[in-house]
Amino acid sequence: MKNNNLVLALIATLTLGLAPFTPEPHFFGKVRWLWGGAEGMQAMDWFDLLMHGAPWVWLFIEIIRFLRFQFRKKSN
Repeated sequence: MKNNNLVLALIATLTLGLAPFTPEPHFFGKVRWLWGGAEGMQAMDWFDLLMHGAPWVWLFIEIIRFLRFQFRKKSN
């Protein structure tokens, strides 16, 4: 199995998923805001969470696919 998708997902997560880097990544700030009850979140904030969260979801899916492939490879 090629790991190209895993590498691309990792690059996307490290760049788009964590941007802007200072003072804190948008994704973590939005998630903390969500855990706090999401009071005052507007449509733009939800869209921002979706855009910065998409690379994280993609990375999670690619890691699961990679681990499933490795497990299948070892069991054969």
